[in-house]
Amino acid sequence: MTAVDTDAVPTASARRVSVRVKLLLDHPLSTYYLLIGASLLLLILGLVMVLSASSIESYRVFGSAYTLAQRQAMFAVIGVIVMIFAARTSIQFWRAISWYQLGVCLLLLIAVLLIGVEVAGQRNWIDLFGPFRLQPSEFAKFALIVWGADLLTRKSHLLNNWKHLLIPLLPVSGLMMVLVLLEGDFGNAFMLAAITCGMLFAVGAPMRLFALFAGLGALSIWLLAIAAPYRMDRFSAWLNPGNDRLGVDWQVTQGQYALGTGGFWGVGLGASREKWGSLPEAHTDFIFPVIGEELGLVGTLAVLGLFAISAFAIFRLSRTTSDGFVRVSAAGVGSWILFQAILNIGAVLGLLPITGVPLPLVSYGGSSLLPILAAIGMLLALARQEPSARTALRRKSTAMSLRRR
Repeated sequence: MTAVDTDAVPTASARRVSVRVKLLLDHPLSTYYLLIGASLLLLILGLVMVLSASSIESYRVFGSAYTLAQRQAMFAVIGVIVMIFAARTSIQFWRAISWYQLGVCLLLLIAVLLIGVEVAGQRNWIDLFGPFRLQPSEFAKFALIVWGADLLTRKSHLLNNWKHLLIPLLPVSGLMMVLVLLEGDFGNAFMLAAITCGMLFAVGAPMRLFALFAGLGALSIWLLAIAAPYRMDRFSAWLNPGNDRLGVDWQVTQGQYALGTGGFWGVGLGASREKWGSLPEAHTDFIFPVIGEELGLVGTLAVLGLFAISAFAIFRLSRTTSDGFVRVSAAGVGSWILFQAILNIGAVLGLLPITGVPLPLVSYGGSSLLPILAAIGMLLALARQEPSARTALRRKSTAMSLRRR
């Protein structure tokens, strides 16, 4: 009998899988499908986890375990409608509205300082009607991306001159950051800085510029920390973990307990103990520990994997496109989603100080969810308008027409 090389079987299988994955990734619409698939899965997971994580708080405040989850579902439905509309637009549409979008967001950021309401020590909300509030700093991130992408694209032939590279982009983004910091929102000010750096990187800004930004950023963080006692407490808790587990370390400690309790498979959906009051902000900034507690390591790795797929699709679009606006806007949105996820999860794990930013597409909050879904819809539209994607869509449309006949 002929001996079978058992090592060759898995090697051949792995090779076939690798070839199949490469073929799928080489499809002209793969970026589109990866982005929409990962985004919708994160949104669905977020709805399920908000229902679970918010049930106790919702019952305590409103007398119903489903009130907050119903509001999040409403935000998700509106957001998906916005995403579908945005996915049917064109590059010209976004470039045409960029200045109007920026102007409206700047006015809203100023309005917050005049008529805003304070929540948890931060004056960054505007009351709308009933229980609903608007957080302009979340929408400002999307406005900065669209305006900045249009600006840098129009000046693409001048960007070798540092004045054209940085002006007026840095003054406008700096103004936005100052307005957001005056509201007490350090997390979103940092996100505006990350978005600006992402767009500048996409147009080929020199690395020494980012080294300068890093130095200025570190100095600014230090000054802001000593200017506000609660920020200094957060940095102290981060630098000296475990020193005050019943005080400033409480939230991170309880989050880590939740992650540790979940083990590999989790304690079961809806069975979290921390959400009963031990873990503050369980359905907003600290929803990731509840995922780890209820769904275990499997659930947290799934979330990380979906964010990795989203980042891969977005930055792939930025890298492969020949259109300047697509490249810069994709880099901006990718920096937004990726760095916000890193800030949120890093704070939960104790690797970064707490900044108060939600987990994109997963945490509770309409002001966070709606602009991100709109930005994803814009990227879907841009991905569909790539030359190879348009060719594939025409072929698909022709094939469907022939089948109907």
